[in-house]
This record gives sequence, C-alpha cells and structure tokens, in this order.
Amino acid sequence: MSKQFKDNELLHIATIGKTVGLKGDLKFHIHCDFPEQFKSGASFFLQNKEKITLESVNHERGLIRISGISNPEDAKKFTNAHLFTTHEDTKKSCHLEDGQFFWFDIVGCSVYENELLLGVVEEVERIAISDYLNIQTSEDLVKKNLPKSFLIPYHKPFILNTDIDKKIILVSGGFDILEAS
Repeated sequence: MSKQFKDNELLHIATIGKTVGLKGDLKFHIHCDFPEQFKSGASFFLQNKEKITLESVNHERGLIRISGISNPEDAKKFTNAHLFTTHEDTKKSCHLEDGQFFWFDIVGCSVYENELLLGVVEEVERIAISDYLNIQTSEDLVKKNLPKSFLIPYHKPFILNTDIDKKIILVSGGFDILEAS
C-alpha cells in the first residue's frame, strides 16, 4: 500500500503466482496485514474488476484454488494477477484488537515527537515479523539536510499513541532514528 486510498478505491492485498500441481492450485503472495481474510468462499477483485471466489486456501503452503478452476491450464491465466478488496470488505472480514489499526488507516498520519512534526506515514512495511512506518520526512527537516524518508518500528517504546481520527501518531526516539538514517 504505497499510497493513500479513498474508501471507494480498491486495495491490492495479494498477488497470484505460478500454478502448482495438477488441480489448478496457485501460489499466492500476501501484501496486507490480515492474512485471515483469505479463506474458502472469500471473494476478491482482479485488476480488471472481475470478481473471483476462493475455493480453498492453504496458508502453510501459500496456495489457493479459485472456484471453477480445476486444472493447471485454466489456472495459468491468473498467474501474476493482483487480488484487490475494498476498505469496507476489509473492515467486515478482519477483526482488530484494541490498539490495532488497518495499514490503510495509518498511511497519511502525521508523525510527531513532542511538538516536532517528523513527517507523514507514506506506507507500512512488514520486515520479518515487525511492522515499520515508512515516513516521508517533513520539508522543514529535509531543508536541514536530514534524509527525505526513514523507517521507525511500529511498536513500543517508539510508538506512544496512534489517533486515527486525528491522523496523528506520537513517537519517542523517532528524531534520533531520523538523524541516524
């Protein structure tokens, strides 16, 4: 999710890979923070707005089977296709715990340390098992020869508070990370 999306725009959440086996299974690569939305019976859009439904999902092997597809020849037309969903469908199918937020809600938040605006969240990246905010540094700080962007871990002790309604994230140690970037 490299740009901010509006509620009516589609979110790219996975990419389909090559065919596997004789029954039309396909590899898939998840590009979102809630893999549980990929389950049997779930429907998604392709880039051409065509809707597909998943017949089966094997998360351990990273495989899906699309309803109505039963052989590798028919499945091949989906290789490299992107799967999309809407904000509304994501919010319906994914349960958030207290203190959790959708990545698309975090993108566009202003990041402050004390009263200093460090920048704006450009995207959220998952590296290994940790999420990082990719922050576009504020122009005032770039003019002081600081990097144009930097990463900050999205967990304590760095993140003090996230207010999605106000689109503000308060951090600790962010300026030090920016200077060291």
